[in-house]
Amino acid sequence: MDVKNISDTLSLSKQLQIDDIARLRELGFRSIICNRPDGEAADQPTFAEIQAEAARHGLEMRYLPVVPGQVSNEDVDSFARAMQEMPKPAMAYCRSGTRSATLWSLGQARTRPVPEILAAARSAGFDLSGVVRRLANGGVTPTDKADGSFDVVIVGAGAAGIAVASSLLKRQADLQLALIDPADIHYYQPGWTMVGGGIFEPEKTVRTMGSLIPPGVQWLKTAVTAFEPANDSIILEGCRVIRYKRLIVCPGLKLDWHRVEGLTETLGRNGVTSNYRYDLAPYTWSLVQSMTSGKAVFTQPPMPIKCAGAPQKAMYLSADHWNRTGVLQDIDIDFNNAGGVLFGVKDYVPALQEYVERYRASLNFFHNLVAVDGDAGKAWFDVSDADKPVRRVEVEFDMMHVCPPQCAPEFISASPLADAAGWVDVEQSTLRHRSHENIWALGDVMNAPNAKTAAAARKQAPVVAANVIADIAGRSPVASYDGYGSCPLTVERGRIVLAEFGYGGALLPSFPTWLLDGTRPSRLAWLLKERILPPVYWKAMLRGHEWMAQPASLPDASQ
Repeated sequence: MDVKNISDTLSLSKQLQIDDIARLRELGFRSIICNRPDGEAADQPTFAEIQAEAARHGLEMRYLPVVPGQVSNEDVDSFARAMQEMPKPAMAYCRSGTRSATLWSLGQARTRPVPEILAAARSAGFDLSGVVRRLANGGVTPTDKADGSFDVVIVGAGAAGIAVASSLLKRQADLQLALIDPADIHYYQPGWTMVGGGIFEPEKTVRTMGSLIPPGVQWLKTAVTAFEPANDSIILEGCRVIRYKRLIVCPGLKLDWHRVEGLTETLGRNGVTSNYRYDLAPYTWSLVQSMTSGKAVFTQPPMPIKCAGAPQKAMYLSADHWNRTGVLQDIDIDFNNAGGVLFGVKDYVPALQEYVERYRASLNFFHNLVAVDGDAGKAWFDVSDADKPVRRVEVEFDMMHVCPPQCAPEFISASPLADAAGWVDVEQSTLRHRSHENIWALGDVMNAPNAKTAAAARKQAPVVAANVIADIAGRSPVASYDGYGSCPLTVERGRIVLAEFGYGGALLPSFPTWLLDGTRPSRLAWLLKERILPPVYWKAMLRGHEWMAQPASLPDASQ
């Protein structure tokens, strides 16, 4: 915790942790304002978790979430009202403290000179010079003058963003390239299933973002507020404007925990866990180890989601442990899936079904999780039976692994780049935007009908890089993406069903079937997942080494 005093009654901080609350009370704070929406980061405690701890220590708390860079007049009014009503001194926090500082500064601008406000912010460690545009321009951000300009701008420094940056520089080293992402930490998210199964330590899935940004790339460590494709511009947090000649969009999905009533209040306790959060995957393994009898429920929300096999991977690895320790017969397992099939590509279903039967798991299709009461050990699912009204059923549990609903982040879904469903609208072969010829997208936020996996991004990055470089040279697209995605389904410790497929469910195996038949559980596939894929991710994919990922050429590509 880094307490920064910005006035006599208000201090600011980056993201608070549960353990910080007792210390705030010791320091004399009486109230807390949260300006960070839940679900921005995989390791972020929810508001409900922090509020519960604050209540234990007698601290009042208020939730005033602000999307990075999108501070409205209503947000400023709400913050000012909270500061009037809540006991002082108060602590406000967001990801870095900047949103809270911005809210404070815009409220102060009504009665204090701008230089005085900026000086107070600077003494607290916040550079709000970018907000001067808004303060001096009536809240309107001008785009006639940019704060920076680049050949290529990439939004998002996850697997897709860093991989495509490296692939671009591999093809043209002198590009002026900017990568925009506010995160300090980069996660190998495919490893979290293994953490939840007791195979990987959490630390194996983490690197600092700065250690992964390719040399020669300018990292803009901030958030995107809005896109203005008509002006080839992006608006950043703090009202800065960045111009681009070509834009690549790949920020990743939003985990929408709040869509399930009561879920955020019980995550990480009461037996409710999720491998979709870095800090909760170890809790999954702790629950699995301690459980010797009772009811275990595993959920899967409506598509699309990141790695459609991940919810059932959690079930298989948990059941395998219970089987190996001799308690499986005393545990009832439910897999409640909002969809209607076990897996979307039918060739892999028979092998998966064998494991469902081995573990005596009940498959409940068209069961969508809508509410949780962790204290009572109960969950509610809306069940969609054919030609019948939706009915709600109650399920008791001792352990529940939740896969959260997922969607595109608001700055994508509300932008001119999005289709009617909120996803970046691309041509599925070239990954070029359908309406804006100097924009491409890859990874989880684009609307091509492929699996949303890191393996898909590994194949997409060279395609986008090749087509962007071709466009710079005045050529037509040269590379084609076939929809490849891979889902290593960990059906037991030591065996994996390696699902590899493309558009329309076409099988796209990387190895000959005599070596590795992906439709059957394999020890070789387990070795690939456990030993080979992590270093391939860190040392090949993110560094532009396109091992087994060279893009396919378009047959009519102009030369």
